[in-house]
Amino acid sequence: MAKIYTIPNIITFIRIVLIPIILYLLFSENPNIVLLAGGLFIISSISDYFDGYLARALNQSSKLGALLDPIADKLLIASVIVVLVDTNVISNLHVIPAIVILLREIAISGLREFLAKMNTDMPVSKLAKYKTTFQMVSLSILIISLGFELNDFLWNLGLITLWIAAIITLLSGYKYMAKGLKHI
Repeated sequence: MAKIYTIPNIITFIRIVLIPIILYLLFSENPNIVLLAGGLFIISSISDYFDGYLARALNQSSKLGALLDPIADKLLIASVIVVLVDTNVISNLHVIPAIVILLREIAISGLREFLAKMNTDMPVSKLAKYKTTFQMVSLSILIISLGFELNDFLWNLGLITLWIAAIITLLSGYKYMAKGLKHI
């Protein structure tokens, strides 16, 4: 039986447990509490790098970790996007990149699931890793801007990086679709 309680898997479990806490804190009207949510989001985002690194470095890669890590990423990113749209931190035309990110994640997750049933593996690309990084950076900036009561510079920087993240997300999604459709 595979080991479940490895250091990388525990880091991923903690990241998943932090998601509802981050979301709850984001709804606070106290800027310090929102900054705490931002700090937890940043810690969760950075831990995404370390769980994979440690899995390889400690030879603790597992099927469970390979399954949970991208799920944790998608849950973290998607749920924070929904809260930021709900609280109007992301509004008007800026909802477009948020929708692009959410739709791509759903579509590619579905494609990967379909291909897995056909015993076809689609490894994570470098572009997809950049996509996740840009998404996490943009959301971190937007959360921090909310903590500073929508500081214009930070908020605009967050929105610009959100648009960049959406473009990278589209490119990554296109590459996965092109590769995946060859197997259908």
